[in-house]
Amino acid sequence: MLDELTFRRNADHAIESLKQSLIEAEEVGGFEVEEQNGVLNIVFDDPPAKFVITPNTPVRQLWISALATSFKLDWSETERDFVHPKDSLTLKPLVASLINQQLGKEAVRLE
Repeated sequence: MLDELTFRRNADHAIESLKQSLIEAEEVGGFEVEEQNGVLNIVFDDPPAKFVITPNTPVRQLWISALATSFKLDWSETERDFVHPKDSLTLKPLVASLINQQLGKEAVRLE
């Protein structure tokens, strides 16, 4: 397990990078990105929804609450990214997939 400082550094970097990619995709995707105290919110108007991406320091995971489901991502040294263990998707491709599912179309690709 990562030590707390390393986890926080990795989580902060991953969330900031994701936020920048989401800001670039806001107009095309029809959603709004908000950050408060290290928690990232993606807010949709049509259909209405809110995704929440938050670091969970005690268990060293990033948690995503989206589409009435909780996704828990672990740090992978191999990928140098947070990875969802069920499908091996890294953070940005997973978030892009969730956004596209919410929108009902392939509107967003996050790099």
